[in-house]
Amino acid sequence: MLNIVLVEPEIPQNCGNIARTCAATGSRLHLVRPLGFDISEKAVRRAGLDYWHLVEVADYENLDDLFARHPEAAADAWLTTTKAPRSYEEARFSPDSWLFFGKETAGLPLDFREKFRHRCIRLPMISQARSLNLSNTVAVCVYEALRQNGFPGLLGTGEMGRMAP
Repeated sequence: MLNIVLVEPEIPQNCGNIARTCAATGSRLHLVRPLGFDISEKAVRRAGLDYWHLVEVADYENLDDLFARHPEAAADAWLTTTKAPRSYEEARFSPDSWLFFGKETAGLPLDFREKFRHRCIRLPMISQARSLNLSNTVAVCVYEALRQNGFPGLLGTGEMGRMAP
């Protein structure tokens, strides 16, 4: 199962979109504090996130807390950053990869990026563009990781594919 890690996310709508991607793909969502929003059950219900129950969510005080609780994450971590030297298509994702995404205003911390320099990837874009929206970046990377692994556990066709013409 893929692990999606949002490090200090700031925008609740992005987190909601990412949670929906996790729900649709069976991926786990890991949130590293501080968060720019409330994830209590009451707040989630008020936001109308009716798929939240389909998402396995964990939160952590900081990156050290995450790695203490999941030491296996270090061996299969992929960090997305606009500063990366290579494209996401060069990554070889496993079915259990850990995909890290930084906060909207600053990305991932420099020391963290340097520690995993060989695991930093980026989405190609024109030089004048600063970055893509966080939830779009997550969706692209999640589906590339799933594609590389044969979309495990996901339906390959919709209802039209199961009906006679």
